[in-house]
Amino acid sequence: MTDHKQDDVTGIETTGHSWDGIEELNTPLPRWWLWTLYLTIIWGIGYSVAYPAWPMISGATSGLLGWSTRANVAQDIDAHAQKNAQLVADLLGTDMEALPQDADLNRYAIARGGAVFRANCSQCHGSGAAGAKGYPNLLDDDWLWGGAMADIEYTVRHGIRNEQDADARYSQMPAFGAILGKDDIAAVVEHVIALSSSNFDVALAQTGAEVFADNCSACHGDAGQGDHSQGAPNIADAIWLYGSDRQALTQTVTNARFGVMPPWGGRLEEADIRAVSAYVHSLGGGE
Repeated sequence: MTDHKQDDVTGIETTGHSWDGIEELNTPLPRWWLWTLYLTIIWGIGYSVAYPAWPMISGATSGLLGWSTRANVAQDIDAHAQKNAQLVADLLGTDMEALPQDADLNRYAIARGGAVFRANCSQCHGSGAAGAKGYPNLLDDDWLWGGAMADIEYTVRHGIRNEQDADARYSQMPAFGAILGKDDIAAVVEHVIALSSSNFDVALAQTGAEVFADNCSACHGDAGQGDHSQGAPNIADAIWLYGSDRQALTQTVTNARFGVMPPWGGRLEEADIRAVSAYVHSLGGGE
């Protein structure tokens, strides 16, 4: 049992606890502190009644005021849409090739397109659009199907080699491993390296030039500069999607590549498709 008594020095009752002769005072809390505590309790009860607070089985109590963060966000989105309604209408009604001539509209399209790109395209092309191995760099001027505004818009809308859009861009390089022997493949790889590098075997590259002319020039051109109409890449500019070393090129020639881009026509709003096309074109690699 504790022994409550009054402290001789302070006149305050003790708690009755004692440690090594040191007794604990039962000092009352300051009145202002107690009133603050009581007010916060009252405020907390009032808040839980007025605003959503208590979790239920399928939701939460809505509160007397009916306040909702979702409703607030929806209102902000509607207000933003109304504020930019004319810009959206102009974007939808403007020819894409003429868009850069309207400074204000072009500025809006690029800002909106940047947000669309970061949310939907950066996972593959990178946040800065520099791409990665197997994912095109959108900052350079190397385009399979052309880098004009209309070309980019078509690619964004329909995608590449996908099965969801009948109008998707489509090209298919043969897997020459089933057509050419290993020696011919090694020779044509050497010729391809010679198109953009000075580090190659001259004799092997000369043999490869003949193999290239017979099997590859129909798509890539005699000089290897590609063809936008077929989606055939320029292989003479030292810009490579899957790597430029002999091993990577041998893999490409032997087995071919088949990169796929989804169609965004059924996923994004029309204004977003136009905006992200304008944004990609503005990055510096548009033609």
